[in-house]
Amino acid sequence: MANTRVFTGADGSITLSTPGTPEGEAAQNVVSTYELVSVGRVQNVRVEIHSEIRAFHEIGQRYASELRPGNVTVRGTIGRAVLNGALLRLLLGEAADGRPAASWTQPSFNISLQIENAANPGTRTTLTLHDVKIASWTFDLPEDDFVLESAAFQALYLTTSDEGDS
Repeated sequence: MANTRVFTGADGSITLSTPGTPEGEAAQNVVSTYELVSVGRVQNVRVEIHSEIRAFHEIGQRYASELRPGNVTVRGTIGRAVLNGALLRLLLGEAADGRPAASWTQPSFNISLQIENAANPGTRTTLTLHDVKIASWTFDLPEDDFVLESAAFQALYLTTSDEGDS
């Protein structure tokens, strides 16, 4: 059923899980150590899906005669008001402890974004980002505001589900 309810950021929650791969095992160590199954103190979560569309133009025609789908990229950002090294470790893996002697595995994990209004229990939308890797990490130390870290990520693919009343 299609969800037609209106939500705010207060209705959202984020959980992490790990796939059963070597990259997932590297992420599971961080998720377990930092108790990140449920991610809190986040703001400005953004998920973008970019689909390349290629237009074919014929000589002598002003409008495209065909649109062809191209590559699809799933990416986004998360801002977090907790600075404890967890997101940095999900980016660097074992390299967060110092420079490793050789190549290392970058952790990969899944992010589930669930939105459910407490006034309408059972009506929810869930986005699951699969095989996520953190692409960059930023730390802001403002003079007169909250300390924030943010991470930009890219996912292999995304699934979605809507549950409840429409």
